[in-house]
Amino acid sequence: MTLRLIDGMRALAPEYDGFILDLWGVVHDGTAPFPGVLDCMERLIGAGKRLVLLSNAPRRSDDVVRRIARIGVPEGLYHGVMSSGEEAWQHLKHRDEPFYAGLGRRCLQIGSERDLEMRDGLDLAFVATPAEADFILNTGPAEWDDTIEDYAPVLEAAHARRLPMVCANPDLVVIHDGKPALCAGSLAEEYEQLGGKVRWHGKPDPSVYLSCLELLGIVDGRRILVVGDSLRTDIAGAARAGLDSVLIAGGVHAAEFSDGDELDLGRVAAALAEHGLQPIGVMPRFVW
Repeated sequence: MTLRLIDGMRALAPEYDGFILDLWGVVHDGTAPFPGVLDCMERLIGAGKRLVLLSNAPRRSDDVVRRIARIGVPEGLYHGVMSSGEEAWQHLKHRDEPFYAGLGRRCLQIGSERDLEMRDGLDLAFVATPAEADFILNTGPAEWDDTIEDYAPVLEAAHARRLPMVCANPDLVVIHDGKPALCAGSLAEEYEQLGGKVRWHGKPDPSVYLSCLELLGIVDGRRILVVGDSLRTDIAGAARAGLDSVLIAGGVHAAEFSDGDELDLGRVAAALAEHGLQPIGVMPRFVW
């Protein structure tokens, strides 16, 4: 396939009215915005474009807004936020699907102290062991350097009791402070391999994109572009939602797609072909 290399969003801005931006890997690295990102967002807003941030963070949208503000992404540079955690919370709150209607009220949360706000407003009793639980809320490992092996005992005990799991972050890994760290999706995959039942939320499921379309307020999906760094979630999710996408190669796949500081388009094209994905192009970074 012929892959279009795009050096900046200025080349794409005239073609679209709305942009759905991934956060971690596109806008920031977990500690600060990437160079040039805020300028790019400001220029898009100045051109009358609508921007919505779509994150696989295992926390509610308001929590995401506060967290990104603390690392330097101000509210004035986007029009809305949707997260996998928000979608999971809404289902836990309203019990509006058979899976959720059948859950009990005793919940074992696998997660860190960063994710405790997910509990607020839910009529749940949070317990400490699988033996006490009706189901698992998986928001991810407790520490950045945790491994799958660290969670084997609790996953095996949960599977022995046939506990269903709600996964509030389908990402497998994230690059935190320059190093890969496990996400909730890795634990959920391990649980499924044991035979456990998992209800996934977030990208690449089309439902979170429908929420973004409501926030954008744009009827014509052909005028919306998804910007993401993950083939498995961002680019695959855009395809499933019927939306155009552009791949940011300097995010989670940076080591795979680069030879030193040079982007290797051949590697990118091979990975896209392997996954059967066709974004409109690839950019090294999200810049103007």
